[in-house]
Amino acid sequence: MATEAATVSLELSIGDPMQLFNSMDPAPFHERDLDADVVDYIVEWAREVASDAPLGLVVTLSHESAPERGAGLICDALHKSFQRRALAKRRQLKKMLREGRISMVIGIVFLAMAIFVSDYLGGMIANKNYAWLLQESVVIGGWVALWHPLNIFLYEWWPLRAERRLFERLGQMQVQVINTYKD
Repeated sequence: MATEAATVSLELSIGDPMQLFNSMDPAPFHERDLDADVVDYIVEWAREVASDAPLGLVVTLSHESAPERGAGLICDALHKSFQRRALAKRRQLKKMLREGRISMVIGIVFLAMAIFVSDYLGGMIANKNYAWLLQESVVIGGWVALWHPLNIFLYEWWPLRAERRLFERLGQMQVQVINTYKD
């Protein structure tokens, strides 16, 4: 019988709900971007949590200025903010992979041309040592043209995918808002 993993929660105590959000963002409250420091703090915490553990956030308010329906607005704003970040990472990854495919085609065509030019130039030079040196130099240049797409497909896409998954997890985390303000 499989057991569900326990939710791992971050406790965040703030005086005013507006501390969560970027004060320069003119958007309505529930659509505002989160403050960069808040995002960094939450993301760094989430990176340390096992990737299969459900995430939770407990926001404790100690100020009376919580808006009407404050808890719901804070939850929605947090979820939407991280979902927007996940979508942005998805788009960035898609763009990177498209660039990799285009670069790969260009690199392969360039390599084929370099091999053709190498053979042609090698036949024009009488000294075999010089011909070999020139041929190999041109072919190496052709292989170098494949460096960028191979770098994308072997290394660069992994971190973006991991960030996207992390933001998706954060966009679905359980958020609980507790108002401790007493009149």
